[in-house]
Amino acid sequence: MTCTSTLTTLILNSIATSSTTRLRHVPTRNPLSPHFSHFLPFHSSSARATTIFQNSGLPLIKRRLLLPIASSLQLPLLPFNINEVLVPTERKTLHLYEARYLSLLDESLLRKKKLFVHFVLDPISISDSTGEASFAAKFGCLILIENVERLDVGALVTIRGIGRTKILNFVKADPYLLGVIIPMQDEIPESSSKVSSKVVEVREAIYNLNSLEIKLKQTPNEASLQTHITNSLLWAEKEPSFECDEDFIPSLAERVSFAALQPITGSTEAELLKLQRLKLEAMDLKDTYQRLEDSLEIVKENISMVAAKLAIQSLEIQ
Repeated sequence: MTCTSTLTTLILNSIATSSTTRLRHVPTRNPLSPHFSHFLPFHSSSARATTIFQNSGLPLIKRRLLLPIASSLQLPLLPFNINEVLVPTERKTLHLYEARYLSLLDESLLRKKKLFVHFVLDPISISDSTGEASFAAKFGCLILIENVERLDVGALVTIRGIGRTKILNFVKADPYLLGVIIPMQDEIPESSSKVSSKVVEVREAIYNLNSLEIKLKQTPNEASLQTHITNSLLWAEKEPSFECDEDFIPSLAERVSFAALQPITGSTEAELLKLQRLKLEAMDLKDTYQRLEDSLEIVKENISMVAAKLAIQSLEIQ
């Protein structure tokens, strides 16, 4: 059996038969999927293993080892399923406790400036003859490790999305994936003043939504918590203070355009699924202004939804 068929068979088996959660999200109040099946096992013994993947926007191709180019980084890669896309400015916490994930963590902390790449594997075709799947490596996001809490078993790792990336090449697969990435950023806007005005609108709308969300929270402890969307916005507004090639850091406007793509208090499963779809669309866009407009519409819808929930909550209290 070829390396390619072995790899795709292992991927299919891991999705179909996994009964334990080896890499877990620490759930937020309304997680989309409280358990994520284990890190897809790429057990190839060769660093030059030929693997079929599809680079975003390109035909399905057979990849080969490529040399790094300007503005590229070689980093550990952590794959997730298509429902777990992470966008720039987003923060989440993972519980890592298997040896290979802890090795990836140590590599990122000790030699990679606390950086690695979060990406999703999107099944794009299944062979009629073999039943094997081909996957597109898509929606890469450069990740900064913000905090690590060592546990008796593994570690809780808080991560932050920095900017979109494209995977050029998979260098090795054991004990974890390692690849070469390049930055992906929006096209330069024709009117910077137009974009700046829209950034102000989105900021104001997010702060208005945050005020409503705080009122909707039930207990005094909850009321003091920062909402997901405001946490993302506050990070987006800061000048990046970590060590990284500036080509990988999006502009302020691009960062703010992603900040609205966060779950709100009391989100239903259907609302979270919709949010995932919106995230995928946002990751594909190259137009900052369009994403800002889309984000503004999302925030306005959420303001209306939270206001309605507040009205119902006040009636119940009476």
